Amino acid sequence: MTYDIIQVGTGGQGARWCDRFLPPNVDDDLVNVVAAVDVDESAHENARDHLGLSEDACYTDAADAFAEHDADFCTIVVPPAFHEDVVDAALAHDLHILSEKPIADTLEASVRIAKKVEAAGAKMGVTMSHRFDRDKTTLRRQLRSGEHGPLDYLVCRFTCNCRSYGSWGAFRHDIEDTLMVEGAVHHLDILADLADSRCETLYAQTWTPEWGEYAGDAQGLVQLTFEDGTRATYEGAKTNAVGLNGWGNEYVRAECRDSTLVLDSRELEAYSYDPDGEAQFGDRPGSGDRIPLDEGEKWANTWLIEQFVDWLDGGEPMATNVQDNLQSMALIEAAIRSSETGEAVAVQELLEETKQSVSI
Repeated sequence: MTYDIIQVGTGGQGARWCDRFLPPNVDDDLVNVVAAVDVDESAHENARDHLGLSEDACYTDAADAFAEHDADFCTIVVPPAFHEDVVDAALAHDLHILSEKPIADTLEASVRIAKKVEAAGAKMGVTMSHRFDRDKTTLRRQLRSGEHGPLDYLVCRFTCNCRSYGSWGAFRHDIEDTLMVEGAVHHLDILADLADSRCETLYAQTWTPEWGEYAGDAQGLVQLTFEDGTRATYEGAKTNAVGLNGWGNEYVRAECRDSTLVLDSRELEAYSYDPDGEAQFGDRPGSGDRIPLDEGEKWANTWLIEQFVDWLDGGEPMATNVQDNLQSMALIEAAIRSSETGEAVAVQELLEETKQSVSI
């Protein structure tokens, strides 16, 4: 079945939806874009050029577009603080929803959205694109294969030179806790996915040095312990002198019993355990065995659109459905609270308390 959709957000990341993520799914007859929305009329050009929409099919108000088109679902590609307003309008017009991460800008708003979607009997997915990128998918498959033995701990590094205002998109420089909300929302989600376990406790420190032109914290160090005993460390930085592992090119190391798996700038290597190599103090390991990345026609958001359509067709809920994705938002809220209090946070307790306290 081909689903009629309304694209909300055609500038910034929305431009990539118009020219990269949606067209392959249009070509496969999975979706048909009937309208687009952006408050900036100049951004409508992206929808006209890449999705073939007429000027009359482009709007500055989502509610107007929803009222004038009998669509099946909408996408949400606007800053997180505005997600709930678009969700409310979509549900009022009986639309399913596929939204960019995060669900919202706070855990409370995210829980409220999840409850509204459930009450409406609608389906909502969240595009955690990094988890479904080609390199992370390959690493996940390797860990799930069992050939490297049980997983002990994980390390993730995301470091960038984006210290000047506007270098990471102007709106992100004005967000409080911007690293967590706009960056670590992907990376902590990746670590939890690779661990294949829910996070039990989290301790974080976040800050911004004097040379970082951000209103909120843009640097962070996070320690996570998962319910199965796996541990993880995260380093995130937006104001470094040089970007070692920027957006989409993260470094992830998985320490398993029989192998060390290293993903660095989209290249994956395995270093097998060598009993004869013990006590070789100071020696470097040399090169590992290169693991080819998985083959596939679609990755990241392009693939997630297809997954959402499969769900609408009656398949299993996509892994990043809004209810399950509350785990990702709980990690972000836990990191923010931990940094504020200097104490570790019990993540599942935080999520359950929030669910109990939020009403719609």
